[in-house]
Amino acid sequence: MALQIRQLIQHFVIVFSLFSRYNALKEDPRYNYYKEVVAGYDPQAYPSYVSTLEDGEFKDLIRPSAEVLSLHRFGEVDIITSTSTKTVNVDDFGATGDGHDDTQAFEKAWKEACSSKGTVVLEVPEGKSYLLRPVRFSGPCKSNLTIQIYGTIEASDDRSDYKEDSRHWLIFDNVHNLLVEGGGNINGNGKIWWQNSCKINKDLPCKDAPTALTFYKSKNLRVKDLNIQDAQQIHVSFDECTNVQASNLTVTAPEKSPNTDGIHVTHTQNIQITNSVIGTGDDCISIVSGSQNVQAMDITCGPGHGISIGSLGSRNSKAYVSGVTVDGAKLSGTTNGVRIKTWQGGSGSASNIKFQNIEMVNVTYPIIINQNYCDQDKPCKEQSSAVQVKNVLYENIKGTSASEVAIKFDCSESHPCEGLVLQNVCLQEQGDETAKAVCNNVKLSEEDVSPQCP
Repeated sequence: MALQIRQLIQHFVIVFSLFSRYNALKEDPRYNYYKEVVAGYDPQAYPSYVSTLEDGEFKDLIRPSAEVLSLHRFGEVDIITSTSTKTVNVDDFGATGDGHDDTQAFEKAWKEACSSKGTVVLEVPEGKSYLLRPVRFSGPCKSNLTIQIYGTIEASDDRSDYKEDSRHWLIFDNVHNLLVEGGGNINGNGKIWWQNSCKINKDLPCKDAPTALTFYKSKNLRVKDLNIQDAQQIHVSFDECTNVQASNLTVTAPEKSPNTDGIHVTHTQNIQITNSVIGTGDDCISIVSGSQNVQAMDITCGPGHGISIGSLGSRNSKAYVSGVTVDGAKLSGTTNGVRIKTWQGGSGSASNIKFQNIEMVNVTYPIIINQNYCDQDKPCKEQSSAVQVKNVLYENIKGTSASEVAIKFDCSESHPCEGLVLQNVCLQEQGDETAKAVCNNVKLSEEDVSPQCP
């Protein structure tokens, strides 16, 4: 009996000490920070997921009991206190950064970092330029991984290196809870690809070129403080990703470089693109089918083709885009401002879109919807089906147009644009000339708008 009493007292002491440790940590502001690091998820960035769960039919499923919550939080604290940061430097795996091929060294460093448990930093040192052939960094990883790019990563310009995969240079495949940062440079070395583009040399066949940096089927991503330049084709692509924060990116390429979109969003949900400067030979930001809940804020764009939704519906395909907000942007010298472009013959919809608080400086077509988009040498045949464009808000948009037409709505006769709202829009032709609006097959309302649809 005495032995049982002593064992009971020992258990009580252990439980009491654990709860004391937990309560002390709760009072430490670092506790919440550590929780976010472990989870790899920022609830402030994506409040819709939390509110949907709490307000909807799953509410009862997420209400924690005190016992379960305590165990879960103890588990988090245990992970944190038993884990230290491991640094993996590419130089330690044979990378030289002196113009020789460093691909194998990066692959070895990635394997070490991805297979390690806990918190891992993969470091690309400052002051060196690392030459890489196409590389696929595959997950899922065991670690909460951060990639610190301080130096320069440069692409091989030998096109034969891309025979196995002509569409990608650097690709992160199925890597979750990833942070990529550091202020370094990613150089696609794209000149050789541009010279061999059919858009530059009409005698050449049209072929795809690699995207410089691709994130594929990945969740909870943060990509920030990077310079991406001279991509072979698209600079940065988020493809089938969820919960993405891209911020403080500088993306540049010559104005005449073909198809060099800055940031491309496809089949991706819940993405924020903020505080970024983009100037390329194509769209600064392109948002295509399967994308939902896309926010672009504080964007500087130019040169380039503007901020575009689409193209959508090519080759009679079905396309859906919804919940796009562009809030706070300055576009200078671009061929388009904010654009929605769809092919004839497609189906689906582009809906619930907001363009607001935007400044245009010498933009050829500041506001444009083109449901007769045709990016090919031969004229596109007329077709009755179309991607439906509906519920689009243009608000607080001001500036100058480089052409006489500042607003152009070229919508489908069979599927007119519906639910367009323009509020506080003032656009004039460069040189204080009076601009005009061209509006076909559109249902809209206007308030304090110049020029107005006739």
